[in-house]
Amino acid sequence: MVVGTGAIRLRLFGVDSLKGKRKVVKSMTGRLSGRFNISIAETGLNDSLDWAEIGFALVGNDTRVINSKIDKVFNMADEMGLAMISDTRMEIIHL
Repeated sequence: MVVGTGAIRLRLFGVDSLKGKRKVVKSMTGRLSGRFNISIAETGLNDSLDWAEIGFALVGNDTRVINSKIDKVFNMADEMGLAMISDTRMEIIHL
């Protein structure tokens, strides 16, 4: 079994309340979850209006497929244009 995890740090612009931040984060996480069937949530920087961090995980049996899907998640998050991606991290674990 192969577990892939990823984290995306986002720089938010034009957000002036936590409600506005929640709208951006929920839009991004909802679209990514629906497209790739991944578990995804806001995992950090909860009280900041300018920054957000989302984390996600997926499970499979082929390292190349997991790596490819993680790359596609990063690319789609960037293509959405809802926020600027300042950093990404990924880890692939063999169990």
